[in-house]
Amino acid sequence: MAVLTISRQVAALGDEIATALAKKLGYTFIDRKQIESRIVELGFPKEKLSKYDERKPGFFASLVKDRDEYLDYLQLAVYEAAEKGNCILIGRGAYIILEDLPNLLSFRFVAPDNIRLERLEKEFNWNQKQAQARIDESDQNRRGFHKSFFNMNNEGPESFHMVLNTGLLGIDESVKAIEQIVKNTITPEKEKAGEVRIKELLLGQQLVNRLIFDCKININFLRANITGNTVMLHGVADSQAIVEKAINQAANILPTYKIESSISVVQDFKAYH
Repeated sequence: MAVLTISRQVAALGDEIATALAKKLGYTFIDRKQIESRIVELGFPKEKLSKYDERKPGFFASLVKDRDEYLDYLQLAVYEAAEKGNCILIGRGAYIILEDLPNLLSFRFVAPDNIRLERLEKEFNWNQKQAQARIDESDQNRRGFHKSFFNMNNEGPESFHMVLNTGLLGIDESVKAIEQIVKNTITPEKEKAGEVRIKELLLGQQLVNRLIFDCKININFLRANITGNTVMLHGVADSQAIVEKAINQAANILPTYKIESSISVVQDFKAYH
């Protein structure tokens, strides 16, 4: 199994290439609406989704706990999709969320502004001013989303296995190039290691969500890193008692795992208002 992630500029043919690639490889294409729907199914309020989903949260939205809750639900949805294997995920920082997977390949699609303008004008019957406004809004939102949630620059090439200019390469050429790198790069050993790692990532996020949403453990930035049969908890708490409660609850949820803590205790820590 392999997991492919796609980052794209607006009007750089990301969805079109992902659709064609999924058909060519026999993979499942997990599109934006499917991820959104799953985030809501998992428990994030639908009415709050527009504040965070692939956009930079506003000033006040970035200060409330909804922000971290959105990220917890997003990561769980991405891990669930990736755990099934042979899939393509688009947007939502999936290439960052899944960066530890040995069987991950990440791609970014870009195109010159004049070509993006032309595509938008043709698709929506817009004038140049309308098309430019859409490009500016989309680029700003995606930069803000990645900076806010991952402290990453989504426009840099260093995070991707391949960056394709769809002003020069069409859909068919892009699909062929990606198909070739998948065949040449994803070995049986990477597939096996990826299957193990995604199960650990998924179980860790499931544990975090249960501790936060079911057990009401008030630990900020809570994460659970699982390696083998050991769980290491990370985060910031305002008392040792809360840390002990998290350890005990985690042990009840995962009784066959060794629970360890690297949670920082900072008295009177207030991350949210």
